[in-house]
Amino acid sequence: MLGTLCSLITALTCVSGVTVVTQKPAVVSVTKGETVTMDCNLGTVTNNAALWYKQIPGGVPQHVLRFYHAWSSPSYGSGFSAPKFTSTHQSQSDYRLIINNVVEGDSAVYYCHTWDDSAKEHVSQ
Repeated sequence: MLGTLCSLITALTCVSGVTVVTQKPAVVSVTKGETVTMDCNLGTVTNNAALWYKQIPGGVPQHVLRFYHAWSSPSYGSGFSAPKFTSTHQSQSDYRLIINNVVEGDSAVYYCHTWDDSAKEHVSQ
C-alpha cells in the first residue's frame, strides 16, 4: 500500500538586476517516508547565504534554515531542525535543501532567498 503522497513546490525564477535565482525541480511528488531534495542556484551571488522558506498556501512564510558554503552546518528557524531538514552546497552559489522522512505536513511551497550585495536588495521568489 502506498503511503501519503506529498507535493512540494519550489518557486521557479526571480530576476533582480543581473541576479537570477533559480530553483528546481518545479514540483516534487514523493511518498510518505521518502527523502526529497530541492536545488537553488543563487546566480551571481557567491558571498552570501541561501535561506530556505516554507509557505503553506494562505499562510505566512516560515524560515526553515540558512546555510553558507563556508559553514559546517546550517542554522535553523524556529520549529525546524536536523536531521529532518538539512542543506548542502555544491559550489558557492549552488545549494540543496534536503527533507528527510517526508510527511503530509511537509507539503508546501519552498523557496530560497539571498541578499545581493551589488544590487543592495533581497532576492527571492
